[in-house]
Amino acid sequence: MGSVGVLTLGTRGQHGPGEVRIKIRGGSETFIAWSETPLPRGATVLVTESRGRRALDVMAWAGDPLDELGDYGA
Repeated sequence: MGSVGVLTLGTRGQHGPGEVRIKIRGGSETFIAWSETPLPRGATVLVTESRGRRALDVMAWAGDPLDELGDYGA
């Protein structure tokens, strides 16, 4: 949980999963991705829960809000 990834296949909300690629251990891996609302291919997502070995719950993620502070956040 807490990892950020990119959807390689959009989700359909409660109607079906998509696929997310996450950088792990110096490489990347793909997982089945479920979301409450449909999300398009290419969307950046945050992993919120694990559904077992290869399935995750995700939500749309715009990035770290502290990044927008620039030098003010230092």
